Amino acid sequence: MTETVRIAYDFAILRVVPHPHLERWIPVGVVVHARTTEYLAARVVSDPEHLRQIAPGVDVDVLSRYLLNLSAIAAGDERAGPMALYPPSERFHWLTCPRSDVLQASAVRRGLSADPAAALDHLWREHVSEA
Repeated sequence: MTETVRIAYDFAILRVVPHPHLERWIPVGVVVHARTTEYLAARVVSDPEHLRQIAPGVDVDVLSRYLLNLSAIAAGDERAGPMALYPPSERFHWLTCPRSDVLQASAVRRGLSADPAAALDHLWREHVSEA
């Protein structure tokens, strides 16, 4: 009998906070980092129409570009700027650091999975899903 290797990962939910003083937020993405495998990925809401529906009053064009850039930084895409060139753990910490902006990350939480990419899919369905 083979034992499944479980990999520890950290994750955070990306959320839009249209009015920070009201402390209400809308989930718009997930970031997952598994340090031991150097896995880092983000999935974000990419449909501007969906963003308009869930975040009325927010500049959707700016928000959409910001979300796509965060996803590109997680992927290490050099077109996303110098932050994308840092090691995965530093990019994860930058992506999830506390902000007082309209786009914020939740507290970082931990999980275990045999496949961090599958964990990202599960977290997306559980917390964000555009459906």
